Parts: sequence; C-alpha cells; structure tokens
Amino acid sequence: MPQPTNATNEQRLHLAGAALLFGMAVLLAGLAYVQVVTSLEHEAEQKNQSRRTVRLPAVRGAILDVQGRPLAHDRPSYVIHTYLSELRHHFRKAWRDAPHDTRTEAGVRHRVIGDFIAQLQLDQPFILTERQLQKHFIEQLALPIPVMRDLSQTNVAWFMENAWRVPGMDVEAQPHRHYPSESVAHLVGRLRRPQSIPDEDHPYNYRLPDFTGAMGLERTFDETLRGSAGTKSLLVNNLGYRQREKIVVAPTPGNIVVLTLDLEIQEAAYKALEETGRKGAAAVVMNVQTGDIIALASLPVFDPNLFIPGIPSKLWNEYREARPSPLLFRATQERYPPGSIFKIISGLAALEAGSNPTNFVYNPGYAEVGRRRIDDTAPPGHYDFHEGFKHSSNTYFITRAIETGVESIITLGNQFFLREKTGLLARQEAKPQFPTLAEVQDRSNWQDGDTANLAIGQGPIAVTPLQMTVMTAAVANGGKVFSPRVVDRIMPVDPSRTHEAQQFPPAKVRGTLKVKSENLAHLQRAMLADVADDDGTGKRARIEGFAVCGKTGTAEVRNREGRHKITWFASYGPFEKPKYAVVVMVERGASGGLSCAPAAKKIYEALIARDNPNRIAGNR
Repeated sequence: MPQPTNATNEQRLHLAGAALLFGMAVLLAGLAYVQVVTSLEHEAEQKNQSRRTVRLPAVRGAILDVQGRPLAHDRPSYVIHTYLSELRHHFRKAWRDAPHDTRTEAGVRHRVIGDFIAQLQLDQPFILTERQLQKHFIEQLALPIPVMRDLSQTNVAWFMENAWRVPGMDVEAQPHRHYPSESVAHLVGRLRRPQSIPDEDHPYNYRLPDFTGAMGLERTFDETLRGSAGTKSLLVNNLGYRQREKIVVAPTPGNIVVLTLDLEIQEAAYKALEETGRKGAAAVVMNVQTGDIIALASLPVFDPNLFIPGIPSKLWNEYREARPSPLLFRATQERYPPGSIFKIISGLAALEAGSNPTNFVYNPGYAEVGRRRIDDTAPPGHYDFHEGFKHSSNTYFITRAIETGVESIITLGNQFFLREKTGLLARQEAKPQFPTLAEVQDRSNWQDGDTANLAIGQGPIAVTPLQMTVMTAAVANGGKVFSPRVVDRIMPVDPSRTHEAQQFPPAKVRGTLKVKSENLAHLQRAMLADVADDDGTGKRARIEGFAVCGKTGTAEVRNREGRHKITWFASYGPFEKPKYAVVVMVERGASGGLSCAPAAKKIYEALIARDNPNRIAGNR
C-alpha cells in the first residue's frame, strides 16, 4: 500500500483547521445574535410588559346552627371562563367577515364567544351581554371573563368532555355563598358588593368578585367570617393581555360562627307562622334556664341567595314596596302593643301591691272609667285573679290597676327592662316604649283612663316579640331576666388552630324580679289554667302530657292602613320543670287564642319531638 506523503498530511491538517475555524465563527455569530439582537428584542418586550396585582377573596366562613347544620356557607359554583387573549385571531377573522355597516368590536367579540358556547350544547343559557363584555375588555382585560355561572354537574361533565371543541375556555370552581333555608334570612342576613374593603390599604389593580356583610350576623361578624385576602401577580403585555401569573399570597379562609339556634325548630316555627294564613308574623323560642335563643322566625322573608352577585333592581324595589315588608325582622325590629299578654305584668304588679287574688270584681260586660266604657270580651260575672286571668277580663285588670296605682305597674315593668333593648342583635333591634314613673305621676297628663289602657297592654307601650319572650322566661324560671344570646362560639376552619376558638360566655342574668314567690306562683298557676282549662283563652295550645302555660292577647291598632289587630300568645312549658318559652305574634290575626295559640302548639310539638325522638306521635 502506498504511504501518504507529507503534502497530503499537510492538506488534511489545513482542512481540519478550516472546519474548526468555520465552526467557531458560526458559534461566535450565534452568540453575537443572542447577546445583541435578541437582547434588544427582549429589552423592548420587557418595556412593553408590566405587572398587575389581583385581590383573591378568601372562602367565607360558615354560620352553623347548634347541631352543626349550615345556615350560610360557601359552596363550589362552577363557572366557564374565557381568556380573551386566546381568541384574538378568531376576533380578527370574525371582524373581517362581518358586514361593514353592522359590525362593532363588542358585538363581534360577543358573537364569537356565543358561537363557541353554542357548540358545547349546554342546557343553561348564555347570559353574558355585550355591555358586560365591553366593560371587562376595557377594565380587566388581563383577567378571564366568566361567561356562564352555576353550571350543573351534568353541564360540567359535558364541558369537560367537549372542551377540545372550544379554544380559550376553561371551567373553574369558585366559592359561592349559599343560604339553604330562607327561614333564617333575617337573623343570618345577606351580603353585598362593597365599594371598598374596610381596613385594607393594599393598592390592588384588580379585585375578583368579593362581598361583605350587609345585615344580620353576616354584617356583625363580617371581619371574622371574611378571612384574609390573597394576592395574585399577573404579567401583562403592552396590549393588556395576560402573559404569566402566580399566587404571591394564598387567601386564608374565614372562621366559623356557631349559633345556639336550632334549624329544625326554626323551620318548624316558620312553618307554623305560614299556616296561620297571615302575611305578617313572628315567633321566638328561648331556653328559660339558660337564656339561649332556639328560634327567631319572621314572616314574610326575603331570599338572601338573590343578592349574589347582585339583586336585580326590579326585585329590590318589589321587596322595598311590599306590604308587609319582607325586609323587616318582626321578631326584633318592629314594636307592637302587647294587648292582654301584658296582664302578666299588670296582674303580678297588682298582687305585689297588696291585691287579694281571691277577691272578686264584678264584670257587667265593660269597664267604666270616668265617662268612658271599655268593652270586655269576657262574659259578665264575678272574677277573682285566677278566673280573670283565664278569661282575660279587661274589667278585672283595669279595676285592680286603678285601685293599686299605676306606679306598681311601672316599677315592675322596669324590673323587666321594658324601656331597653335586650342587646341580642346589633342594628336589628327596635327600642321599646314604656312610660316612666315621672310621666305617670304627672297628673296633668296622666289620668285613670291612661292607667286603664296600660293595664290591658294598650296606650303608650310598644314591645318586640323578643322582649316578651324574655319577660315570659323570667316568669317561668322564677325571676331571672336574661340578656339572651344567640352566638355560642367562633371556631377556625383549620383543625390545627382549635386553640384559637372563642367560646362565648353564657347568657347574662340582667336582673332578678323582686317579687314574692307566692305571687309568682299565683301567676304561674293562672297561666297553666289559661291553657289547661276548657274555658281558657289559650286552650288551643294544649298538649297531652306536656303542660303549656300561657296568655293570649289582642291589641287594637290604628294607622295609615286603617284599624286592625295585633294578636299574641306568650307561653312557657312544661309547668313542672320549665324549659322553653314560646311567643307568637300575628299581625291582623283573628285573636290570640285562634291565630297564635295553635301555632305555638306546633312549635312545642317540634320541641318535644326533638327532645324525645322515640315518643309516639299520638301522645304529643
């Protein structure tokens, strides 16, 4: 074989060197391109990008009843979002194809999104309007826009199966406030969209839909329920479209508020009010030994779910103009004349002032005060305290009040705090009306006729159903006047933070009645007879094996709407070991015995069924 010459070896060496130099030249050129050309492009791109911060609302804490059942909670709501940046070329194509004399930017975008939604063939309406789309495009282009809300499970599954057909769309689960039972609407309250978040100074560029408490416990415990907001950072280009995003601070969920209220009894009370057939009513149930509220029902109610994301103006106007108003919490926010249930106080005051309960007063069918006659619904005859109370004789109580003096009624009424709120609910409790000693001792303005009116719960007196429940409970428990409570505790969602739970103290005893035990016993036996005896006005509340004690009441009212009645039934039970106070008030009722006592009976039956689940229904 011939050997390579030195010339050949030198030639090969030159070729290898040339190839190496060429490779190095290519690498240097590429490096120059990266370092110079693309760096300039990257620098220009950086100049055209900016960051935006987005406020991420936390999951709002739940409000639970005493058994842990939700009265208000955040549940997942499935939403279809559209990312407008991913539809730009579809928008441009639709714009080119649209007739020149009819096309608008908002209209073209809306039509493109609507066409894609139609391809999914979902059985829920596409409700995004052109106006909403245009507002989002101008103000929040970097964020996805929701185009369909509250998807059913079926539609979520159908979307996931067919999502490949539509570009730029995704389904996302968002927290949505839900109120399972309308019966607690007034107490739990509702939400609204805030103009600003209280005590929050962070300058966010965008805020995802957020809500704050507008009334009720949602407002009282808003800061506790709301939790802490999170922050998301968005990188957007010079056109405003999203480039990248990341969570900077994760939201912290709100705390849980647990009430003393029992949803089962609350719904039973609301149903009992509905079955009276009247439009305006209220019922309060309270534990007479602890002062805990078990139910606070009011009729009519509003639907708090309709306020999220915002109530239509037409419906809001209907709520505001409706009579009776569904926005008014009749259990605490409205004052009424108590009528004959006030004889609980005026009768006890007469006994305390020295009236003999066995002495009789003759009732001719009316009480005569000066030249004025006040009708008596009790039949003519002689009445002692027991019979007068059971038949609700106006003549008996008016006579005793004038004999013993109105000052005894005012003194006892003050022990029940009849001029003061109970303090149960902030911003949702009306201040009651009750005369002062100075007013009744001014004989130039206070006459026997005024005393007669007050003795039967008319005249310058107005109370709330809640206040009358506190009064009835004090009679039942031997004289303890409670500041009632409805919130039991606040708990963190995170089980590792249970040490942060806040237990509310027991209901405070506001005062103790300074009355003789024998006089209180006379009153209690009279209340028992009002229900237990066949001629008692409250007999329709009678329950076999459960001794209900009560007093009916009917008050005349004259206002712009004409003349009508406010009817009552104030009660407690059982007689032997009092546990519950139940007060029912019905606007425009027939009478306390006909309209309110049957409703109270249904509430007691629900309480008995709850406490004794094995009890035979026929023995209730």
